[in-house]
Amino acid sequence: MLQSSDNAQRYSPNTYPPAKTVSTPVEQATIGRSLVIKGEVRGDESIYIDGQIEGTINFADHRVTIGRNGKVNANIVAREVVVMGLVEGNLQCSDRVDIRAEGRLTGDITTQRISVEDGAVLKGSVQVHATEAKTSQSKNTAESKKDQHHQALPAATSDSSKAAMTSESLAIAAGK
Repeated sequence: MLQSSDNAQRYSPNTYPPAKTVSTPVEQATIGRSLVIKGEVRGDESIYIDGQIEGTINFADHRVTIGRNGKVNANIVAREVVVMGLVEGNLQCSDRVDIRAEGRLTGDITTQRISVEDGAVLKGSVQVHATEAKTSQSKNTAESKKDQHHQALPAATSDSSKAAMTSESLAIAAGK
């Protein structure tokens, strides 16, 4: 079957329409496959690591993504960490850790949320702590219970008289 010359011109390499971007652009630094960094890496934007890093990584308010080719031998402090490559070091995340199926992590994790896909490798301890909202709510509940307890005690002029009153109450309750 022969193609018309009009059809051949329409699909020439220089006339393809540009690819449409579906997602919104994200400000993110990239460490390429051939880069090797030894030392401290820190910044104020998210980072994608496809190369090698030895040392420390500090992106406290941002995401750190270790790509499939990434090899990291460092402690990481970040808001969120996504592991698709190899990581040896401890993770301290304020939000979440996501270890994908092809990811391997050796180290201790401290985070609020964690996700480990089937096939991922994780060696180390995991400490999941409560979110800030839950923590402050717990503190408020404890303080209100403390206030209710103090209101139940009869009014006294000093701490020593409260202690004496409590001792007397215990002695009376014990039948002495």
